[in-house]
Amino acid sequence: MKSAIITILILGAVAGLLYFYWFDWRSAETRGDENVFCTLDAKLCPDGSYVGRVPPTCEFAMCPNPTNATSSATTTPDDDIYSTPNAS
Repeated sequence: MKSAIITILILGAVAGLLYFYWFDWRSAETRGDENVFCTLDAKLCPDGSYVGRVPPTCEFAMCPNPTNATSSATTTPDDDIYSTPNAS
């Protein structure tokens, strides 16, 4: 009698796992509405801007194209010019 109850419990557990796998996981793949959550990392681009990760692969977005200039100049209120090279 005990072996019959154990067998029924094992078969029920296997059936439940198969149901969950077949109907729940498979239906999410066919619906195409899987939610992808990427980490909120940021990547510093050569031009000084930042880009984040993009679903569904969670790879970083492309950095904006760098300008053709070899350096950028900034003017202060005293009209002093400071140049910083663009990192490539």
